[in-house]
Amino acid sequence: MKKLNVAIIGQGRSGKNIHGAYFLKSDNEYYNVKYVVDADAFRRQVAEERHEGCTTFADYRELYNCKDIDLVVNSTYSEMHYPITKDLLLHGFNVLVEKPFARTRYECDELMKIAKEKNVTLAVFQQTFLAPFYRFAYDTVKSGRLGDVKQISIRYNAFSRRWDWQTLQRKCAGGTYNTGPHPIGMALGFLDFDPNARVVYSKLDTALTSGDSDDYAKILIAAPDKPLMDIEISNIDAYSNYNIKIQGTKGTMKATPKAYEITYIVDGENPERPVIEESLKDANGNPVYCSEKLQKHVEGEDFNGTAFDIGTAELYKQLYFKITEGREMTVTPEMAAMVISVCETVHAANPMPLKF
Repeated sequence: MKKLNVAIIGQGRSGKNIHGAYFLKSDNEYYNVKYVVDADAFRRQVAEERHEGCTTFADYRELYNCKDIDLVVNSTYSEMHYPITKDLLLHGFNVLVEKPFARTRYECDELMKIAKEKNVTLAVFQQTFLAPFYRFAYDTVKSGRLGDVKQISIRYNAFSRRWDWQTLQRKCAGGTYNTGPHPIGMALGFLDFDPNARVVYSKLDTALTSGDSDDYAKILIAAPDKPLMDIEISNIDAYSNYNIKIQGTKGTMKATPKAYEITYIVDGENPERPVIEESLKDANGNPVYCSEKLQKHVEGEDFNGTAFDIGTAELYKQLYFKITEGREMTVTPEMAAMVISVCETVHAANPMPLKF
Protein backbone atom coordinates (compact mmCIF):
# COMPACT_ATOMS: atom_id res chain seq x y z
CA MET A 1 0.00 0.00 0.00
CA LYS A 2 1.46 3.33 -1.09
CA LYS A 3 1.65 5.89 1.67
CA LEU A 4 0.40 9.40 1.01
CA ASN A 5 2.72 12.35 1.58
CA VAL A 6 1.42 14.74 4.23
CA ALA A 7 2.19 18.33 5.14
CA ILE A 8 1.17 19.49 8.63
CA ILE A 9 0.62 23.20 9.18
CA GLY A 10 0.95 24.03 12.86
CA GLN A 11 2.82 22.29 15.66
CA GLY A 12 0.70 23.27 18.63
CA ARG A 13 -1.18 20.79 20.78
CA SER A 14 -3.29 19.55 17.90
CA GLY A 15 -0.72 19.53 15.12
CA LYS A 16 1.96 17.90 17.27
CA ASN A 17 0.16 15.87 19.93
CA ILE A 18 -2.86 14.64 17.96
CA HIS A 19 -2.06 14.57 14.25
CA GLY A 20 1.69 14.30 14.55
CA ALA A 21 1.39 11.60 17.22
CA TYR A 22 -0.94 9.53 15.01
CA PHE A 23 1.49 9.65 12.08
CA LEU A 24 4.25 8.31 14.33
CA LYS A 25 2.29 5.25 15.43
CA SER A 26 3.43 1.85 14.23
CA ASP A 27 -0.03 1.02 12.88
CA ASN A 28 -0.07 4.08 10.60
CA GLU A 29 0.18 2.37 7.24
CA TYR A 30 -1.34 5.19 5.23
CA TYR A 31 0.70 8.39 5.59
CA ASN A 32 4.23 9.75 5.56
CA VAL A 33 4.98 13.18 7.01
CA LYS A 34 6.91 14.95 4.28
CA TYR A 35 6.61 18.59 5.37
CA VAL A 36 5.90 20.49 8.57
CA VAL A 37 5.12 24.19 8.81
CA ASP A 38 5.42 26.37 11.90
CA ALA A 39 6.55 29.94 12.47
CA ASP A 40 8.46 28.91 15.60
CA ALA A 41 12.05 27.76 14.93
CA PHE A 42 12.18 25.47 17.96
CA ARG A 43 9.00 23.70 16.92
CA ARG A 44 10.41 23.19 13.43
CA GLN A 45 13.54 21.65 14.92
CA VAL A 46 11.49 19.29 17.08
CA ALA A 47 9.42 18.29 14.05
CA GLU A 48 12.53 17.47 12.05
CA GLU A 49 13.72 15.23 14.87
CA ARG A 50 10.36 13.49 15.30
CA HIS A 51 9.51 12.99 11.62
CA GLU A 52 12.64 11.64 10.06
CA GLY A 53 13.38 13.07 6.65
CA CYS A 54 10.72 15.78 6.73
CA THR A 55 11.34 19.31 5.46
CA THR A 56 10.15 22.25 7.52
CA PHE A 57 9.01 25.73 6.56
CA ALA A 58 8.13 28.88 8.47
CA ASP A 59 5.39 29.92 6.01
CA TYR A 60 2.72 27.56 4.66
CA ARG A 61 2.86 29.26 1.26
CA GLU A 62 6.23 27.61 0.67
CA LEU A 63 4.26 24.39 0.21
CA TYR A 64 3.09 25.73 -3.15
CA ASN A 65 6.51 24.91 -4.57
CA CYS A 66 6.19 21.25 -3.50
CA LYS A 67 4.64 18.92 -6.06
CA ASP A 68 4.62 15.70 -4.02
CA ILE A 69 1.98 16.55 -1.39
CA ASP A 70 -1.12 14.35 -1.23
CA LEU A 71 -2.73 15.91 1.85
CA VAL A 72 -2.33 19.07 3.91
CA VAL A 73 -3.45 19.06 7.55
CA ASN A 74 -4.49 22.55 8.65
CA SER A 75 -3.99 22.61 12.42
CA THR A 76 -3.45 26.35 12.79
CA TYR A 77 -5.19 28.80 15.11
CA SER A 78 -8.97 28.60 14.78
CA GLU A 79 -9.39 31.97 13.08
CA MET A 80 -6.91 30.81 10.42
CA HIS A 81 -8.81 27.65 9.50
CA TYR A 82 -10.95 29.35 6.87
CA PRO A 83 -8.44 31.60 5.06
CA ILE A 84 -5.64 29.04 4.96
CA THR A 85 -7.94 26.19 3.92
CA LYS A 86 -9.37 28.40 1.18
CA ASP A 87 -5.90 29.26 -0.06
CA LEU A 88 -4.85 25.60 -0.05
CA LEU A 89 -7.97 24.46 -1.91
CA LEU A 90 -7.50 27.15 -4.55
CA HIS A 91 -3.98 25.80 -5.10
CA GLY A 92 -5.37 22.30 -5.67
CA PHE A 93 -4.49 20.57 -2.39
CA ASN A 94 -6.53 17.96 -0.54
CA VAL A 95 -7.13 19.42 2.93
CA LEU A 96 -8.03 18.10 6.37
CA VAL A 97 -8.91 21.09 8.55
CA GLU A 98 -9.14 21.00 12.32
CA LYS A 99 -12.35 21.98 14.09
CA PRO A 100 -13.94 24.45 14.10
CA PHE A 101 -14.48 24.15 10.35
CA ALA A 102 -14.83 27.96 10.10
CA ARG A 103 -16.52 30.84 11.92
CA THR A 104 -19.69 31.07 9.80
CA ARG A 105 -21.86 28.84 7.65
CA TYR A 106 -21.09 31.10 4.68
CA GLU A 107 -17.38 30.36 5.05
CA CYS A 108 -18.08 26.60 5.27
CA ASP A 109 -20.25 26.70 2.15
CA GLU A 110 -17.59 28.63 0.26
CA LEU A 111 -14.90 26.09 1.15
CA MET A 112 -17.11 23.19 0.07
CA LYS A 113 -17.89 24.97 -3.21
CA ILE A 114 -14.20 25.56 -3.96
CA ALA A 115 -13.32 21.93 -3.16
CA LYS A 116 -15.97 20.73 -5.59
CA GLU A 117 -14.85 23.12 -8.32
CA LYS A 118 -11.21 22.12 -7.87
CA ASN A 119 -12.12 18.41 -7.61
CA VAL A 120 -10.13 17.98 -4.41
CA THR A 121 -10.96 16.37 -1.08
CA LEU A 122 -12.00 18.56 1.84
CA ALA A 123 -12.42 16.91 5.24
CA VAL A 124 -12.97 18.22 8.77
CA PHE A 125 -11.30 16.64 11.79
CA GLN A 126 -14.31 15.83 13.97
CA GLN A 127 -13.23 12.39 15.11
CA THR A 128 -15.69 12.22 18.01
CA PHE A 129 -18.27 10.88 15.55
CA LEU A 130 -16.05 7.78 15.34
CA ALA A 131 -15.38 7.43 19.07
CA PRO A 132 -16.57 4.11 20.56
CA PHE A 133 -18.71 5.77 23.26
CA TYR A 134 -20.66 7.89 20.78
CA ARG A 135 -21.15 5.09 18.28
CA PHE A 136 -22.41 2.80 21.04
CA ALA A 137 -24.78 5.48 22.35
CA TYR A 138 -26.10 6.18 18.86
CA ASP A 139 -26.67 2.48 18.15
CA THR A 140 -28.39 2.05 21.52
CA VAL A 141 -30.85 4.85 20.73
CA LYS A 142 -31.59 3.46 17.27
CA SER A 143 -32.07 -0.08 18.61
CA GLY A 144 -35.16 0.94 20.56
CA ARG A 145 -33.79 -0.72 23.66
CA LEU A 146 -34.44 2.40 25.73
CA GLY A 147 -37.92 2.82 24.29
CA ASP A 148 -39.08 6.20 23.07
CA VAL A 149 -36.14 8.50 23.80
CA LYS A 150 -37.35 11.85 25.10
CA GLN A 151 -34.12 13.68 25.92
CA ILE A 152 -30.40 13.32 25.35
CA SER A 153 -28.12 15.40 27.56
CA ILE A 154 -24.53 15.99 26.49
CA ARG A 155 -22.08 17.48 28.96
CA TYR A 156 -18.53 18.65 28.29
CA ASN A 157 -18.07 20.14 31.72
CA ALA A 158 -15.27 20.71 34.19
CA PHE A 159 -14.26 23.02 37.01
CA SER A 160 -11.24 24.77 35.55
CA ARG A 161 -10.06 27.96 33.92
CA ARG A 162 -8.05 29.03 30.89
CA TRP A 163 -6.02 32.10 30.01
CA ASP A 164 -4.60 31.19 26.58
CA TRP A 165 -5.63 32.19 23.06
CA GLN A 166 -8.61 29.84 23.34
CA THR A 167 -10.29 32.48 25.54
CA LEU A 168 -10.42 35.21 22.87
CA GLN A 169 -13.35 35.90 20.57
CA ARG A 170 -11.14 37.40 17.88
CA LYS A 171 -9.35 34.04 17.68
CA CYS A 172 -12.68 32.26 16.96
CA ALA A 173 -12.28 30.68 20.37
CA GLY A 174 -14.26 30.02 23.52
CA GLY A 175 -16.19 26.99 24.65
CA THR A 176 -18.75 26.92 21.85
CA TYR A 177 -16.28 27.10 18.96
CA ASN A 178 -13.45 25.16 20.59
CA THR A 179 -15.16 22.40 22.58
CA GLY A 180 -18.62 22.79 21.08
CA PRO A 181 -18.06 20.91 17.80
CA HIS A 182 -17.90 17.67 19.85
CA PRO A 183 -21.17 17.88 21.83
CA ILE A 184 -23.03 19.90 19.19
CA GLY A 185 -21.91 17.46 16.52
CA MET A 186 -23.06 14.48 18.57
CA ALA A 187 -26.40 16.16 19.27
CA LEU A 188 -27.01 16.76 15.57
CA GLY A 189 -25.91 13.19 14.94
CA PHE A 190 -28.54 11.82 17.31
CA LEU A 191 -31.03 13.88 15.29
CA ASP A 192 -29.62 12.39 12.07
CA PHE A 193 -28.76 15.95 10.97
CA ASP A 194 -32.42 16.71 10.51
CA PRO A 195 -32.63 19.89 8.37
CA ASN A 196 -35.53 21.01 10.56
CA ALA A 197 -33.41 20.96 13.73
CA ARG A 198 -33.40 24.35 15.43
CA VAL A 199 -31.75 26.00 18.42
CA VAL A 200 -34.73 26.69 20.69
CA TYR A 201 -32.75 28.15 23.59
CA SER A 202 -29.19 29.25 24.22
CA LYS A 203 -27.15 31.16 26.75
CA LEU A 204 -23.47 32.09 26.70
CA ASP A 205 -21.53 33.58 29.59
CA THR A 206 -18.07 34.07 31.01
CA ALA A 207 -17.20 32.65 34.42
CA LEU A 208 -13.58 31.74 35.05
CA THR A 209 -11.94 32.59 31.75
CA SER A 210 -9.36 35.36 31.62
CA GLY A 211 -10.47 36.31 28.12
CA ASP A 212 -13.69 37.62 26.58
CA SER A 213 -15.12 34.42 25.15
CA ASP A 214 -17.66 31.99 26.61
CA ASP A 215 -16.71 29.33 29.14
CA TYR A 216 -20.34 28.56 29.97
CA ALA A 217 -22.83 27.56 27.29
CA LYS A 218 -26.33 26.09 27.44
CA ILE A 219 -27.88 25.03 24.14
CA LEU A 220 -31.19 23.27 23.50
CA ILE A 221 -31.80 21.84 20.02
CA ALA A 222 -35.12 20.39 18.93
CA ALA A 223 -36.47 18.76 15.77
CA PRO A 224 -39.99 17.50 15.00
CA ASP A 225 -40.72 14.08 16.53
CA LYS A 226 -37.13 13.77 17.81
CA PRO A 227 -35.61 13.82 21.32
CA LEU A 228 -34.70 17.14 22.87
CA MET A 229 -30.95 17.76 22.80
CA ASP A 230 -29.67 19.40 25.98
CA ILE A 231 -26.05 20.57 25.61
CA GLU A 232 -23.76 22.08 28.24
CA ILE A 233 -20.20 23.27 27.86
CA SER A 234 -19.16 24.58 31.24
CA ASN A 235 -16.00 25.37 33.17
CA ILE A 236 -17.90 25.78 36.46
CA ASP A 237 -19.31 22.29 36.97
CA ALA A 238 -17.38 20.21 39.49
CA TYR A 239 -19.93 17.41 39.69
CA SER A 240 -20.69 16.22 36.18
CA ASN A 241 -20.13 12.46 35.96
CA TYR A 242 -21.20 11.77 32.39
CA ASN A 243 -20.76 13.05 28.85
CA ILE A 244 -23.93 11.53 27.41
CA LYS A 245 -27.16 10.74 29.26
CA ILE A 246 -30.11 9.26 27.36
CA GLN A 247 -33.58 9.18 28.88
CA GLY A 248 -36.10 6.82 27.28
CA THR A 249 -39.42 5.28 28.23
CA LYS A 250 -37.73 1.94 28.94
CA GLY A 251 -34.49 3.06 30.52
CA THR A 252 -31.61 5.44 30.99
CA MET A 253 -28.04 5.27 29.74
CA LYS A 254 -25.08 7.35 30.82
CA ALA A 255 -21.66 7.23 29.25
CA THR A 256 -18.22 8.75 29.36
CA PRO A 257 -15.51 8.07 26.78
CA LYS A 258 -14.30 5.31 29.11
CA ALA A 259 -17.45 3.39 30.09
CA TYR A 260 -21.22 3.21 30.05
CA GLU A 261 -24.04 2.11 32.38
CA ILE A 262 -27.66 1.32 31.49
CA THR A 263 -30.63 0.92 33.82
CA TYR A 264 -33.62 -0.48 31.97
CA ILE A 265 -36.91 -2.34 32.27
CA VAL A 266 -38.11 -5.26 30.15
CA ASP A 267 -41.53 -5.51 28.52
CA GLY A 268 -43.93 -7.65 30.56
CA GLU A 269 -41.99 -7.50 33.82
CA ASN A 270 -43.80 -4.40 35.10
CA PRO A 271 -47.46 -4.61 34.04
CA GLU A 272 -49.20 -1.28 33.55
CA ARG A 273 -50.97 0.02 36.64
CA PRO A 274 -54.55 1.29 36.28
CA VAL A 275 -55.16 4.90 37.26
CA ILE A 276 -56.76 5.36 40.71
CA GLU A 277 -58.49 8.70 41.07
CA GLU A 278 -59.13 8.50 44.82
CA SER A 279 -56.45 9.22 47.42
CA LEU A 280 -54.24 6.20 48.01
CA LYS A 281 -54.33 4.53 51.43
CA ASP A 282 -52.83 1.53 53.15
CA ALA A 283 -54.68 -1.46 54.64
CA ASN A 284 -55.49 0.59 57.74
CA GLY A 285 -56.88 3.50 55.77
CA ASN A 286 -53.87 5.80 56.27
CA PRO A 287 -52.77 7.98 53.31
CA VAL A 288 -49.71 6.69 51.42
CA TYR A 289 -47.45 7.97 48.66
CA CYS A 290 -47.83 6.52 45.18
CA SER A 291 -44.74 4.34 44.85
CA GLU A 292 -43.56 0.95 43.77
CA LYS A 293 -40.34 -0.95 43.20
CA LEU A 294 -39.87 -1.44 39.48
CA GLN A 295 -38.13 -4.59 38.31
CA LYS A 296 -35.03 -3.09 36.74
CA HIS A 297 -31.83 -4.36 35.17
CA VAL A 298 -28.43 -2.68 35.27
CA GLU A 299 -25.43 -3.34 33.07
CA GLY A 300 -22.25 -1.58 32.11
CA GLU A 301 -18.93 -2.05 30.40
CA ASP A 302 -15.71 -0.23 29.57
CA PHE A 303 -15.04 1.04 26.07
CA ASN A 304 -11.96 0.06 24.14
CA GLY A 305 -10.42 3.30 22.96
CA THR A 306 -11.45 6.95 22.63
CA ALA A 307 -11.84 9.67 20.02
CA PHE A 308 -8.13 10.38 20.29
CA ASP A 309 -6.96 6.90 19.29
CA ILE A 310 -9.75 4.82 17.73
CA GLY A 311 -11.54 7.87 16.35
CA THR A 312 -8.41 9.49 14.93
CA ALA A 313 -7.17 6.27 13.33
CA GLU A 314 -10.56 5.53 11.76
CA LEU A 315 -10.96 9.05 10.38
CA TYR A 316 -7.51 8.96 8.79
CA LYS A 317 -8.18 5.50 7.36
CA GLN A 318 -11.41 6.70 5.79
CA LEU A 319 -9.67 9.81 4.49
CA TYR A 320 -6.99 7.69 2.81
CA PHE A 321 -9.57 5.74 0.86
CA LYS A 322 -11.51 8.93 0.11
CA ILE A 323 -8.43 10.38 -1.57
CA THR A 324 -7.25 7.21 -3.30
CA GLU A 325 -10.55 5.54 -4.21
CA GLY A 326 -13.27 8.14 -3.73
CA ARG A 327 -15.01 6.27 -0.90
CA GLU A 328 -17.45 8.20 1.26
CA MET A 329 -16.49 9.19 4.79
CA THR A 330 -18.62 8.98 7.93
CA VAL A 331 -17.87 12.60 8.80
CA THR A 332 -18.67 14.94 5.91
CA PRO A 333 -18.01 18.67 5.48
CA GLU A 334 -21.77 19.17 5.29
CA MET A 335 -22.11 17.73 8.81
CA ALA A 336 -19.36 19.98 10.13
CA ALA A 337 -20.99 22.97 8.42
CA MET A 338 -24.26 22.29 10.25
CA VAL A 339 -22.30 22.31 13.52
CA ILE A 340 -20.96 25.75 12.64
CA SER A 341 -24.50 26.92 11.86
CA VAL A 342 -25.39 26.15 15.47
CA CYS A 343 -22.28 27.91 16.82
CA GLU A 344 -23.02 30.97 14.70
CA THR A 345 -26.70 31.02 15.72
CA VAL A 346 -25.85 30.78 19.42
CA HIS A 347 -23.30 33.59 19.25
CA ALA A 348 -25.70 35.81 17.29
CA ALA A 349 -28.35 35.30 19.98
CA ASN A 350 -25.88 35.97 22.79
CA PRO A 351 -23.54 38.80 21.72
CA MET A 352 -20.59 39.19 24.05
CA PRO A 353 -18.49 42.37 24.37
CA LEU A 354 -15.07 42.32 22.76
CA LYS A 355 -12.38 43.18 25.30
CA PHE A 356 -9.21 42.17 23.51
